[in-house]
Amino acid sequence: MGSGAASSPRRKRADARRNEESLLDAAAAAFVASGVDAPVRDIAAKAGVGVATIYRHFPTRADLVVAVYRHQVEACVEAGQALLASGDSAHDALTRWIDLFVDFLVTKHGLAEALQSDDATFATLHDYFLDRLVPVCAELLDAAARAGEIRPDIGALELMRGVGNLCIGADRDPRYDARRMVEVLLAGLRLR
Repeated sequence: MGSGAASSPRRKRADARRNEESLLDAAAAAFVASGVDAPVRDIAAKAGVGVATIYRHFPTRADLVVAVYRHQVEACVEAGQALLASGDSAHDALTRWIDLFVDFLVTKHGLAEALQSDDATFATLHDYFLDRLVPVCAELLDAAARAGEIRPDIGALELMRGVGNLCIGADRDPRYDARRMVEVLLAGLRLR
């Protein structure tokens, strides 16, 4: 009985983590489909939890938006490390990571506007984004440059800004293919 009682709190924390992950994934999907003003009840239904669960974890919509944003940034961070460790070429790891970064940038319908609002909750997110993602991009770039696969004279922030600029407006013009333009940019890095 002693070990069962000790494992219950751990199991509950794991369940809570799974609930929160499910909530964040559902919220991210809802934000993509409907913007950051998507109804909380729709997010709760998609996550398989009650509305009260969302408010227990995220008392305000701003808290939920921040959590989704951070969750997506952390997914990009983890992906960079996993891609480098996967054994693919460093260039392939960089290309696949940039593809994930593009997904992050072009699917945050409404997040950009929310993040630029006067809400103090969002004030530190841009720095968080840079602090977490620039080192990952730099590590991928350095690995590809050391392997002789890309030019060594491009910085991580430079590349991320270039990719970001190519993604601007992708949601406004269905004929514009941001991913294609990013492919062209990455091809320009390649050493032949």
